[in-house]
Amino acid sequence: MEKIETIILDLGGVLLNISFEATEKAFESIGLTNFHQYFSQYKASPLFEQLETGVVSEQEFFTYFRKETGLDVDDEMITTAWNAMLLDFPPERIEWLRSLENRYRVFLFSNTNSIHHEAFQLKFSAEFPGKPFDLHFEKAYYSHLLGKRKPYVEAFEALIRDANINPATAIFIDDTKTNIEGAQKVGMKGIFLTNGETVLDLGM
Repeated sequence: MEKIETIILDLGGVLLNISFEATEKAFESIGLTNFHQYFSQYKASPLFEQLETGVVSEQEFFTYFRKETGLDVDDEMITTAWNAMLLDFPPERIEWLRSLENRYRVFLFSNTNSIHHEAFQLKFSAEFPGKPFDLHFEKAYYSHLLGKRKPYVEAFEALIRDANINPATAIFIDDTKTNIEGAQKVGMKGIFLTNGETVLDLGM
């Protein structure tokens, strides 16, 4: 077994606490009762996939979302409901993240979008003033900037090429099983955090 040199981390559910239920309830409060049909931890509608791969702009997303759902609400209401899932960065997880710095190459790979990206960056800076979130990684890869998202093999291949990673010496950590399977298809080892497990349980 080759020595592990690289750790690649998911964001939501790994470093950042998130609640899909909170966003579902927030959309319900503004009149959308079936939000789970559009987006959940395990799937995304074509529109949300386009948002998470940067194919549509925020403004295009708002326009198409209103058209698809029939919701008569403004951009700010959609943004507030969409961002409701972003909770907090537990300090002990950030301390754990910082402990990796001198022992591994550390990367982030997150399926996200420009709306969430701005919100969680501000949230992190408010909770941990000083070092910006992205500087905790050799590089942070975000699906809306990479143009590809997990669990697709081509997304992992793009990351491997760009960061010059040897997949045989890399571990990918995520809380969604299909994303782990995608990483394993390109030769990485995967750690699947099941309900209740956190990075603090890994002994790294």
